[in-house]
Amino acid sequence: MESTWKNTRLAVFVGTTMITPVDTFTPSFSLNTETIHSLEATHVGYVANPESFTFSVSVKAIGGGAAHLMNLAMTGTEFSVGLYRQADSSPDEWDFEQILLEKCIITSANPSNATTNGAPNATFSGVARKAGATLVGESDAVSLPVFEP
Repeated sequence: MESTWKNTRLAVFVGTTMITPVDTFTPSFSLNTETIHSLEATHVGYVANPESFTFSVSVKAIGGGAAHLMNLAMTGTEFSVGLYRQADSSPDEWDFEQILLEKCIITSANPSNATTNGAPNATFSGVARKAGATLVGESDAVSLPVFEP
């Protein structure tokens, strides 16, 4: 089967229910550390600050997807952004077996202007408290933060 985006998408989930596929996804990961120096030597260690995961997703403002996301934003409901793969999709469409941002909330919404041709988009920005990924061919998932309350 030819590799296409028709059968494999990123999507927004609440629990195991897919709310809407995502047209664009822009994640931002900040894994901050600060180098420690001493009077005797430089770079003797580091202090790790908490991880930060932010993102923005764009969806077509038709078919209810944008309305569902706006409802999640207004109610403060947590959701996940993950890989949705149909049963007949090609296994080589992605470098990742699984991509997942969990415990997400929306912090801002920005709908686009309506146009005479094409559907308008709505862009939602948010934060995630957990992120994980599994590479194709690997069995171990990488997940941050390592320690959870």
